[in-house]
Amino acid sequence: MKGMKNLLKSAIIIAVTIFTTQLAQAQQKIGHINFGEIISSTAEFKAAQDQLKLLTDEKTKILQDLGEAIQKKQTEANEKLLNRSEANKTTVDAELQAMGEELRQMDTRIQENQRVAQEELQNKEQELFQPIQKKVMDAITAVSTEKGFAYVFDISAGNIPYFQGGTDLTADVKTKLGVK
Repeated sequence: MKGMKNLLKSAIIIAVTIFTTQLAQAQQKIGHINFGEIISSTAEFKAAQDQLKLLTDEKTKILQDLGEAIQKKQTEANEKLLNRSEANKTTVDAELQAMGEELRQMDTRIQENQRVAQEELQNKEQELFQPIQKKVMDAITAVSTEKGFAYVFDISAGNIPYFQGGTDLTADVKTKLGVK
């Protein structure tokens, strides 16, 4: 009898524990945010985009200038070729060969400038946007914690094919960041 009572008590304790666990899990709040919308609405994001645009325009101008210099040199080489005759053939051929080498060097410089510009832009983008992303993530964490959410999903990434319900915390996070 005593063993039966202990078994019954154990079964009740297990049942209560399972029920409590399930009840706690059922009460966990789920929310969602649109990270892209939040981050793009910050003043810091807009300022970072402006800085990147200026840097991009600067690098593009340098590459355009190099491209124009190549065009000019190519036109000069074409004119020399048109004015080539038997009388100046040796001189013009030597000049054309030197111009060809110069054009190859200019092309190499353009390729190197493109590579360096791309690298600089990527580094600048990371330097500018990492602090913004951290600030937004901190605000998301703060809002989620304050409001008691166990899970908050980012719907802007497109990785959640379906969601029904939940609480949209996007506006709350924007408010936390001081963004309209």
